[in-house]
Amino acid sequence: MNFETLYIYLVLVIFGLMSGSFAGASVWRLRARQLKEDKANGEEIDNAEYNELKKLTKNSIKNDRSQCLHCSYQLKWYDLVPLLSWISLGGKCRKCRKPIGFFEPIIELCVATFFVLSFTFWPQPIVSPLEISYFVLWLVAGVALAISFAYDFKWFLLPDVVTFSFIGLGFINAILVLINSSDFYGALVNIIVAIAILSGIYWFLHFISKGRWIGFGDVKLGLGLALFLADWKLAFLALFMANLIGCLIVLPPLFMGKLKRDSHVPFGPLLILGFILAKFAGSYLISLYIGSL
Repeated sequence: MNFETLYIYLVLVIFGLMSGSFAGASVWRLRARQLKEDKANGEEIDNAEYNELKKLTKNSIKNDRSQCLHCSYQLKWYDLVPLLSWISLGGKCRKCRKPIGFFEPIIELCVATFFVLSFTFWPQPIVSPLEISYFVLWLVAGVALAISFAYDFKWFLLPDVVTFSFIGLGFINAILVLINSSDFYGALVNIIVAIAILSGIYWFLHFISKGRWIGFGDVKLGLGLALFLADWKLAFLALFMANLIGCLIVLPPLFMGKLKRDSHVPFGPLLILGFILAKFAGSYLISLYIGSL
């Protein structure tokens, strides 16, 4: 590994940790605003959770500052150094010394790892302005997926503001794919079929089950994922991998009686994992499968 590559990895780790810190903070703010909207609409909410998080909605986005959820201590710059601040404080608030938890550092580490692995396994050389644009767009999309993953995993819901932003990034990616393709109409059909697989199938399941099997958030997420994959074979593989991972996670506790048949399992994180695997290992797995026929 030469010095230039090492420098790129270092930059990716730093920006990954910073982006992960942003993602973690965004998750809590999104949740606080969601609870505020639900309460205003007369929906049933967890009052303890609402009382803990409502302080995050008192300031405008412009004046919003990170603070301890327990004592409202406004964090200083030296409290906000990704991962290092958490380690130096022993995972506790500087003022009240109550535990902060592992939620934020895990997100920071995961996003930094995503950035590094993305560069390591990127299928094309990142040299031309177009390839750099693809890569930067992918990293930004990864931050949006980290927010969606954490939010859905914790509260079984995909926030629309993040999902729609991700779909917008997906449309930009699809446009770049079409511009760069030597077969415009073939690439367009490929994208449309990918959307039909990753979003259309879930829309059908959502429709016939009236939302009992699949939430509509998964339908919207599938649209963004399909626009990023822009390939029907990769879309099918992402769908297969998401369901395979789901079976591997759900079946053991189901057989042991620790999980009921009607238990709610967030599918967004499974879709995201299947999508990432399809993006980086999809071409290899597909060629391996075709070679075995």
